[in-house]
Amino acid sequence: MPIDGTHKLTERMLMKVEIDVDLCTGCGLCEETCPDIFKLNEDDDVAEIIKKDYDDNDEECIEEAIESCPTEAITTD
Repeated sequence: MPIDGTHKLTERMLMKVEIDVDLCTGCGLCEETCPDIFKLNEDDDVAEIIKKDYDDNDEECIEEAIESCPTEAITTD
């Protein structure tokens, strides 16, 4: 069950970020890496996307969070 957000890269391209809550273990690495975008939902023990309108400065942070996720629960398309 993905949780998602959309990032405007250009006028024509959108980057969609999703967290697969079935894969997320709630380790908190994404929140530690990118606290403006991700937050650990302590009630459900999974990460959630807290910022839906990404800007160009967020892209590098999001990519770093994706690379650091041990279960590969964060994806983009």
